[in-house]
Amino acid sequence: MELSPDLLRHEDGTPATPATWPQRRGELYRAIVPNEYGGMPPQPANTTGLLRCQSGIRDWPGVQYHTYQVRATFAEAGEIDLTLSLWIPPGDGPFPVLLDGDGCWRYFNDDIVHQIVQRGNIAALFDRTETAADNKDIYRETGLYRLFPEASFGALAAWAWAYHRCVDALVELPQVRTDAIAVTGHSRGGKTALLAGATDERIALTNPNNSGIGGMGLHHRKATGSEEVDSFFGSGNIFWFGQDFADHRHRDGDLPYDQHFLQALVAPRLLLSTEAYEDQGANPPGTYAACQGTRPVFDLLGAPDRIGWAFREGGHHHHPADYAALLDFIDRHFHDRPVRRNFQRSLFPDLAALLA
Repeated sequence: MELSPDLLRHEDGTPATPATWPQRRGELYRAIVPNEYGGMPPQPANTTGLLRCQSGIRDWPGVQYHTYQVRATFAEAGEIDLTLSLWIPPGDGPFPVLLDGDGCWRYFNDDIVHQIVQRGNIAALFDRTETAADNKDIYRETGLYRLFPEASFGALAAWAWAYHRCVDALVELPQVRTDAIAVTGHSRGGKTALLAGATDERIALTNPNNSGIGGMGLHHRKATGSEEVDSFFGSGNIFWFGQDFADHRHRDGDLPYDQHFLQALVAPRLLLSTEAYEDQGANPPGTYAACQGTRPVFDLLGAPDRIGWAFREGGHHHHPADYAALLDFIDRHFHDRPVRRNFQRSLFPDLAALLA
């Protein structure tokens, strides 16, 4: 499905080529990240990962559990700490990493961790809300906003920045395959994971789950029941976004960008969207359409198999089936294992009719 604006045409109208893609990527970044998300928080002067404790796990022979304090220090504004937990498989490594920022929720439970580690990956977890509370009434009194009280970035950008700081720490660890770091998150955490992957090229695989509007779902083409900009005012969650996005209340179709811009920023690195057919608010047909609109970028860059999607029955949840699909994608691309799953199967035969 062709989407507008065209990802493969520069702002001056000339076609993008592999050689000019870095320029086009910069145009896409400037169009969406400052406007939809209020820009990104500043880079710290340095980040350090301090091992606080380590232990074995009695029921998981050979698995090590490590807890790190990740400290980001700014030259003028002070410092902020995150807690990063790792479950490390037996063996010498280095291992791929699956980093989940939804430590404020309980989807990333022991069963999920066990599956990740059994397949030869490090399971990594942190709480994104340490950089900004997910609370509309007090978020500006917390995390990064205490250091930057006049900041214009929304909470999603603060949370994505937290992924980046965890990556700072991970790439310094000898147990980590630095070319095989994957990030995931659900719902608002899925929006966050996509923004994190789009804005940090050290992230090799980006997996937004049920991320919807502001994530993988389109603004300009919506199915019945999809969220809109106005929905975030109703829920009180408009603080996740930047001011320009909020200014488009009741005017989604006037946004000068769409979510395929953000997806294209991930290319040619790996991108997997995990979705649920009955999750109407997340605009599943619009998410599939966005993937179709982004595929030509992966084709242009010689990476046609690096974008994929996995849809399941059910509703809004980070379901074990979503993690299973992601682990299959990791098996294929990080471990070179055969996988009997089609990550690019055709869906929604009446797609155009579903999308207004």
